[in-house]
Parts: sequence; C-alpha cells; structure tokens
Amino acid sequence: MPEKIFVKDIMTKPVVIVSINSSVYNAAKILTKNRVGTLIVVKNKNPVGIVTDTDIIKKVVAKAKNSKDIKIKDIMATPILFLSPNDNLLQAEERMRRHKIKRMPVIKNGKLLGIVSITDIARATPKMLDLLNFRLRMRQSEPLVEETPTSGICDSCENYSGDLEYINGRWLCEDCRER
Repeated sequence: MPEKIFVKDIMTKPVVIVSINSSVYNAAKILTKNRVGTLIVVKNKNPVGIVTDTDIIKKVVAKAKNSKDIKIKDIMATPILFLSPNDNLLQAEERMRRHKIKRMPVIKNGKLLGIVSITDIARATPKMLDLLNFRLRMRQSEPLVEETPTSGICDSCENYSGDLEYINGRWLCEDCRER
C-alpha cells in the first residue's frame, strides 16, 4: 500500500492574508503583488473568511462598484471551511469536491498553517498513482521467482518473513504455507 501523503506535506506557506476591514481595492493589490488567487481574511490574526479573485470580479467589478468603498468583510465567504494538516490527500480532495472549492486553508487549533489547492493535490497525486499502477502490474503478472526464498510481507498474515514463497498468486510465509 502506498505511503499516505498528508495535507501538511504539500500545503503552501506562508499564506497570503488580508485584514477583514481592508478595502477590496487593497485586497486586489495584494492578490496581484503576490500572484495568488486567494486571500485568507483575518481578524486579530485569526482566520475568519476567504476571498478569491473571482469573488472580487463577480461581486465588485462586474457590478461596477467602487473597489475602494467596499470592505472585504462584505464580499468574503464565511464560515471558513478548512483542512487539518493531518488530513490525507484523498480526504482533502473529497472535501474540496463536495463543497466545490478549489482552495482550502489548513488550520489547526484556530491557527492558520497553510493553504492547499486542487492543483497542489493534482501535482502530488501522480506519485500515488505510480505506486498504485506498479502494485497493480505486480498482481496482474506472475513474478519471476527464483528458487531461493524471498523476504518481505506475507500476503496472508501480513507479518514480515525472511522465507516467503510465491504460491497460487500470493507471497506466503512458512506458517501460512502450512495452514
């Protein structure tokens, strides 16, 4: 089974933030300067919302509103949906898909640690897919078995053995071969 990849392993940090009382104009400048599509909205250094470039376009620009007069708190998404640093990528992807969200902050005990995008998950996922494909290919074809015993994990009891033999499509230790 492939090693799990956790959100903390792929999250981007530090996160670009904006104050809840900032104007949309200032937020747009921060987005542009940092070349990001999302800002985490903070109040007293605590994450309270999220705003994206799309929010600014749909809620301000497309409605011909003055971005200097509108506060981020008026257009941000809240409550803030987030991931835990110990969520694995499958959990993160499922949650993002369920809520139709492209980016989610990573928060632990109310502290903002990072942010993960669906692109980050896609970049990390090929590693997992390569391992899964390799394991699948191993199961689909008969291994080249030498006459000498092999060491590894028994497919039956899942214990390590220095004396595995390939029998009927499974690697078995001496105890499991006798059963």
